Amino acid sequence: MPLALALWLAFAPPDAALEARFEMVARQARGRVGAAAELMESRQWSAYRGVDRFPLESVAALPIAMAILSEVDRGTLTIQERVRVLPADLVPPEIQSPLRDLRPHGSEASIGELLEYAIRQGDGTASDVLLRLAGGPESVTAFLRGIGLQDIAIEVDEGAIGRNGPQAYRNWATPESALALLGGLQSGRGLSLESRSLLLRLMSTSSTSTHRIPGLLPAGLPVAHKDGTSETAHGVTRATNDVGIVTLPDGRHLAIAVFVSDSPAGEDVREGVIAKIARAAWEHWFNPR
Repeated sequence: MPLALALWLAFAPPDAALEARFEMVARQARGRVGAAAELMESRQWSAYRGVDRFPLESVAALPIAMAILSEVDRGTLTIQERVRVLPADLVPPEIQSPLRDLRPHGSEASIGELLEYAIRQGDGTASDVLLRLAGGPESVTAFLRGIGLQDIAIEVDEGAIGRNGPQAYRNWATPESALALLGGLQSGRGLSLESRSLLLRLMSTSSTSTHRIPGLLPAGLPVAHKDGTSETAHGVTRATNDVGIVTLPDGRHLAIAVFVSDSPAGEDVREGVIAKIARAAWEHWFNPR
């Protein structure tokens, strides 16, 4: 475990009882599951397979967006700046892209619009254009290392994954490093207050899956999250993911990261595993009963 992450987690030992609940739920996926959760204000935390590597899929858009917004904060980019989206930028049909579907011959969009497509709609084309604007995988990696995160890798774009699915395993994170990424976002590490607020707002109004982290939480509970999903090949789904921050009724914040990988289970089961793990963490630390 990297030193920065070890120090971050050292405020309290992991919660073994909650880990046992995570493990029990994880069995339902019949694949690899990794999960981590933290009650942010008190640094209470737990993890199951917390240092294993899992493919990110479009969760990768979150660190890419953070790297872009750090450049906005530095003044090298602006939210209003318009960018050409060329036909060569459009991801293959295997990758979700409302922007490609709406404008199949290319288009022009502001950086703010690209962020909205990538974060709110899981758009692979928008994510790839933002990755290019950020300076490519090396620059996003440098941003992550600069805020103390080691166990997250962004090596390929969505287009490459669409052309060769196994390439997706080159973009990975551990559940504990995803938790640390959420902690960095919540605390504004590497981002201005304005950029942090913008990203959390986009994550809070995501139009993709509501059946994962928010699925079994009380209605109306604020959840800022970014999910990611692969295609299913030969009856196995490479990745069904969600990472996010839940604002509890008492104002505290619960960070959750769940990765379901290489699972033959149906989508309802895979999403249900994520929802049940989120519910277990909420009950364990908030428990209104």
